[in-house]
Amino acid sequence: MPYSQLAPNAIATASDSKVCIIIGHSIDAITTAVVLASLNQRVHLFAKLSELHKTLGQYSFEHHLQALWQLYSSQNQLECFELPNEATAVIDRYQLENSAVQGQSVELYWLFLNSIQPHWSDDTWITAFNHSQQQSSPIILSGTAKIGQVSAFAEKLLRAWVFYVPFVFLQDGAAFSSMLTPMLWLLGEKTPNSSGRLNVLRPLMQQAKAYHHADIATIEFARSSIMAMLATRVSFMNEMSRFADVNGVDIQKVSQIMGLDDRVGGSYLTAGWGFGGNTLPLELEALQQSSADCQIAMPLIKSVIHINDDQKELIFRKFWQYFDGFIDNKTVMIWGASYKADSGRTANSAIHPLLALLWSYNIKTRVYTDKAKGELLARYPNEPLLEIIDSPYDGIQGAQAMFLLSVSHQEPMDIAQLNQSGLPVFDAQNVLTGAQIDNLVGEYIGLGRSK
Repeated sequence: MPYSQLAPNAIATASDSKVCIIIGHSIDAITTAVVLASLNQRVHLFAKLSELHKTLGQYSFEHHLQALWQLYSSQNQLECFELPNEATAVIDRYQLENSAVQGQSVELYWLFLNSIQPHWSDDTWITAFNHSQQQSSPIILSGTAKIGQVSAFAEKLLRAWVFYVPFVFLQDGAAFSSMLTPMLWLLGEKTPNSSGRLNVLRPLMQQAKAYHHADIATIEFARSSIMAMLATRVSFMNEMSRFADVNGVDIQKVSQIMGLDDRVGGSYLTAGWGFGGNTLPLELEALQQSSADCQIAMPLIKSVIHINDDQKELIFRKFWQYFDGFIDNKTVMIWGASYKADSGRTANSAIHPLLALLWSYNIKTRVYTDKAKGELLARYPNEPLLEIIDSPYDGIQGAQAMFLLSVSHQEPMDIAQLNQSGLPVFDAQNVLTGAQIDNLVGEYIGLGRSK
């Protein structure tokens, strides 16, 4: 893909064109660049190119996004530039009198704060923007931070058109489509009722299933509250799954009944090994820091985190109990490694504590994971007890157990093949249906729904 260095003549555009400036290397920033390009906007993305390349590699499973990235890059509709050490080096390139970009105006600036945290801390960006001659260009802020930090940042900017867009809508495996038609679009405004300044984003707001705008501080608080609620629902169901185990009740059936109540709703009610990824753990960490700064105790959030951490080891304890502790030197098959189905990321996934526990007993682990293979090999390059295989059924022969961590919705379990071995199945995500469980020859051990 054609990356450009920030040279005097690097930016060559039509004299009457406008450009959207994106600053950041996260998947949020990359998705934004592609979505804006798809809306016929000229996009210049500034990032540490080594970090940008790393992110693109980590999200290679985002096939649609990657294809559009390549397309718009080849057409020079989306151009990437190395982020300089000084913010002024970016801002000054788009001053009206600058001959390198003469006549080119900035449609908007979009800063992804988690990508530029080192610059943010010393107010480099605030100083650069406050000395900019293009004071009419809106600035959009995105990212996760302690409650109040984004609004404080916005107040330091000496311009009225400052906005905050939290990426509560982005979904791994469907990044482009989830932003193009977002489930919930939240917009924080420094100046009340100023969203008309964001004509470029109007299609996204109109396509959103739900849309709400408020002051930035309120949207920050809403973002944190939404994510904390989702995490709480997951941990609550996981706690109830342990109770269901004792009482011989299928927690999946209970979840379905709960979802029938409109007051509860059906989302995030599936028991399993917990939540992972970056979003929810980062949100809970930021919320804890925010509450600590205000000297507010939040025992519920602490419990949510504790339950989630402990839940990731629960399936191993069931495995240990099944074999009465005689698990040394066994061989097991593991299907899935990512933190959620159809994702290739293993951040905060149960795969890591599970592997560590299995390896402590000298257990050989055969892992099938099509999308997360690269991350696993990079993290455990010389682990003799780890074998990455191309098919879950290839690893069955000689194994004494099978773990299900994350199963793609496009790859349903073939019970007939699994029954050829009669392995006990330890389902850490409760992915098998009741009918599949009934057809299993081997023992089934789930979380709150054992056979």
